[in-house]
Amino acid sequence: MRYLNGNTGQIRDSRDVPKNEIFVNRSLHLENIKFYGFDMDYTLAEYKSPHYEKLGFDLVKQHMVSIGYPQEILEFEYDPAFPVRGLWFDTLYGNLLKVDAYGNILVAVHGFEFLKHSRIYELYPNKFITLDESRVYVLNTLFNLPETYLLACLIDFFTNSPDYAINDTGVVCGELLMSYQSVFQDIRNAVDYVHLRGKDVLYVGDHIFGDILKSKKIRGWRTFLIVPELVRELHVWTDKCQLFNELQTLDVKLGEMYKNLDSSTKEKPDISKLRSAIRDVTHKMDMSYGMMGSLFRSGSRQTFFSSQVVRYADLYAATHLNLLYYPFSYMFRAPAMLLPHESTVAHEQHFATELMPDDEDSRRQSKVFERAQSQIPHIRPETPQSLTHNHDEDFSDEDSDEKNLSSKSNGNEK
Repeated sequence: MRYLNGNTGQIRDSRDVPKNEIFVNRSLHLENIKFYGFDMDYTLAEYKSPHYEKLGFDLVKQHMVSIGYPQEILEFEYDPAFPVRGLWFDTLYGNLLKVDAYGNILVAVHGFEFLKHSRIYELYPNKFITLDESRVYVLNTLFNLPETYLLACLIDFFTNSPDYAINDTGVVCGELLMSYQSVFQDIRNAVDYVHLRGKDVLYVGDHIFGDILKSKKIRGWRTFLIVPELVRELHVWTDKCQLFNELQTLDVKLGEMYKNLDSSTKEKPDISKLRSAIRDVTHKMDMSYGMMGSLFRSGSRQTFFSSQVVRYADLYAATHLNLLYYPFSYMFRAPAMLLPHESTVAHEQHFATELMPDDEDSRRQSKVFERAQSQIPHIRPETPQSLTHNHDEDFSDEDSDEKNLSSKSNGNEK
């Protein structure tokens, strides 16, 4: 699908527009796909955001008051700039946590208070938490956004109200002890109540991310995740590119300060100004996305949500309508996923070859075993003379040959 660029007069492909693009984690050939399955909520049915989330927030808030929570919480208004998908809620300490793929804590918020490093270390040794389902609830879906914000609102209200005394695991009012676990469970029940009985709210089947996980883990289907937040993420990524460039420049400068130093060096370089500059730029980057930062990363660290997208979604895009911009024979090829030793070492650096064994020595050693002296059919594996399987093609040559033979045999039978 093409269109005319009014500014340049050039005809451009619609896929050149970032929001129309489909992004690839694993190669996928559309020609091999025979059936397309679509989820309903937030895929075929695209809700008006943040109006839909505000409606859900208000309904849950009203239900919380109806079961005995303070009338004052009705004054809270939904703020779409605060919540982000993929946060973990620690029901023990009442904290919203942004974590990486391994459980390392990137950001911790108690109510509306962003916790300092010292406090995080007090509650979570080594700034680490395991995904224990009895303690941690993952707020992975778009339906969870109002719930995420209401958790922050209630905990902030109880923490700062003079009527309540606080401890690490909850609040006390007179003889009433209310744990963060019970507050969370009340909100969960209220959300379920609203989804089941609220006449203005549509709740159909499983959430998108739940569908993706189950489709990949149980059925082995190919998966295409819809991430509406990509429109915002791509806007920041392109509009704030100078911040990303500035961070890369600072990283280079930091490396240069250690360039000529080794284990015999006594002096310690002063990197305090650079570290401060890196923190400032990282903060500006994070705040460009909203108070909780990007859905996919915090500074240079990928979030848990991001790791799940990479692990379970073959493709992802802002909307399923982006499929319209690709032919049904399109071959989605995944970009090379470089490891640190591949992304930081230039190809022209030859020092690594010094560690390789001499080819002639290797050949001489291998001749110790003479083929004629053995009755074993294959005493050693033969080096493949061609590519045995192209993992980026989504199908093997053998599959193609079998299909061709099958079609020919069927034709002969006719």
